[in-house]
This record gives sequence, structure tokens and C-alpha cells, in this order.
Amino acid sequence: MIAFLGMGHLGANFVKALLKRGEQVQVWNRTPAKALALEADGAKAYDDVTDAVRGAARIHLTLKDDESVNELLEQASAGFMPGAMIVDHTTTSAHGAVERTALWKSRGFTYLHAPVFMGPQNALESTGTMLVSGDQGVIAAVEPELKKMTGLVLNFGEREGTAAGMKLVGNLFLIAMTGGVADCLALARAVGIESANVSKLFEAWNPAGAVVARLKKITSKTFDQPSWELNMARKDARLMIDGAGMGGMHLMAIPAIAEEMDRWIAMGHGNDDWTVIGKAAVE
Repeated sequence: MIAFLGMGHLGANFVKALLKRGEQVQVWNRTPAKALALEADGAKAYDDVTDAVRGAARIHLTLKDDESVNELLEQASAGFMPGAMIVDHTTTSAHGAVERTALWKSRGFTYLHAPVFMGPQNALESTGTMLVSGDQGVIAAVEPELKKMTGLVLNFGEREGTAAGMKLVGNLFLIAMTGGVADCLALARAVGIESANVSKLFEAWNPAGAVVARLKKITSKTFDQPSWELNMARKDARLMIDGAGMGGMHLMAIPAIAEEMDRWIAMGHGNDDWTVIGKAAVE
């Protein structure tokens, strides 16, 4: 028996996929109607979270944050069967994941933080990426079931909290990328370029491959072998900011990066590779 707590779009589709594979699933949601709707798919919905977890050997969570996870687990714990495993897919802090692992172990239960890079459709199709770290015996025992949910399980080793941290690292990149895309569209609009042409550029010139190269450049700390000098990158940033301003558009990401460029130029790094602005992150 599996219990699943939190029936947002992701949680609900996880449940639907589990049911299609023949699993028995008990569900709960703070808004009961969302859990009740899944009874049409074969789930058993409960208004009381304590009842929802009774008899469940594995309890999955897809909630909002550390506070909501801590609060709900305390409420549900009276119904936990001895030795139950808690698998938490919520995006939380790393220290929160570490604390919960220790807390629930001390109470006789297993807590595994397993955040995901998946949308609702991925959850329904059981495709995507799930992250885990911590006790390797625990991971080995549950990994076959987790792979059924996601396809790919990335194991980051024995250090608890690493999976939580890596989820935040990935989300940070997505947020930063979105800010960059928005700046690209704003600059294009400011200089009279249609967004379709921006799409045309990135469809032909895909910068995704440069991510790993930039990562290697920064972590190798070979800033004295420039492929693009910081002074020149800063000049281009000025052109971007000025061009957007002349067209009445606001850039959100580039001005902050330009300030950081100025700081490194002032420290004498103008002739270094422009990736030197990331040096402090690897020192």
C-alpha cells in the first residue's frame, strides 16, 4: 500500500501513473476535493491525513516547502505503520532535508528526500529525473520503485542534503536562464526585432552546449587564457543596456551582471577571460 500526500498537478499525476501500474494508493490533500477527484482513477481519498497513511509501507509527499512538510508529517505520524518509509519530492532546503532524515530515523522511520525535475506530464508518463542522496542501503532498496516513477534516478552519494541542494542549483539555473531569455526579448523589441527572429537565432545557434564548457572554464580557474576578455564582454553589456534603454525597455539580469563585471575590472581582471566573474564561487 502507498500513501500520497499533496494532490497538486505533479502529485495527482504521480498517483494516476501509480494506479495504472496496479498500485493501491491512498491520497490526501489539504483541499479534499482534489484528492476525492482521484477516486475516479482508483485511488482511495481521505479527509484525515492520519487515516490516509494507515497501512502504507511507503508515503510520498509533494508539498510546498520545509514548513508544510514538517507540519504535515507531524500530523500524519500517528498513523504511520512501524518502519514506514517517507519519500519526499518537495523542493526544500538542504538543511531541512538533513534534519528530517535524522528526526524520523530517531523515531523509527526512514525519510528519503527525492526532489524531481519533472512537470505534471512527466509524472503521468513516468519520465524525467529524480535526485537522491544519503544512506546508500536505503536508496538501493527503494530505487527500483523510484525508477518506475521517473525513468532516471540520479544518486549523488552518501551526503544527506545533496539532492536537495542540487535541486536548488538546477532551479537557480532555470530562473537565471528565464531572466536572460526575457532580457533577450526586451533588447530585441527595443531595437525593432521580432521575437520570431530571436527564436530563429536560438533554433540555429543553440547555446545549450556552452553550459558545460562555461562550467569547466570556471572550475578549472584558467582565467588567464581568455577566449573573450572581460573588458570586451563589459563593452557588449553596455551596448545591450544602452540599446534597451533607448528603446524604452528594462533589462532585469544584465545590469546586475554588468555591476559584477565592473567590480572584477576594478580589481585588475579586465584582460582575463570574462568568466572570471565566477571565480569567487570556486575559490
